Amino acid sequence: MAKVTSKLQVTVPKAIATQYGIRPGDEIEWVPAGDAIRVIPAGRQARAADPQWKLKLFDAATERQRVRQSKSPRRRARGGRRWKREDLYDRARPR
Repeated sequence: MAKVTSKLQVTVPKAIATQYGIRPGDEIEWVPAGDAIRVIPAGRQARAADPQWKLKLFDAATERQRVRQSKSPRRRARGGRRWKREDLYDRARPR
């Protein structure tokens, strides 16, 4: 895990830099993405704005999620949930 220095500098982990071809002196772009921050290496900004590239990334993420879900089957009791929606309303009423 990288730490932010007092000068607001961040060190990119070597494994990530190698995987994405980031070298000393390269520029990277910081893009807000909801509750996260995306770091895009220089030269990939144009590709990141391409709708076809975004669809490819989305399809890849969807496939990863499908594989993860297939590995951990949903656990459901044999008898179902053993309660009905009406039970929720009856529980809240004073007796």
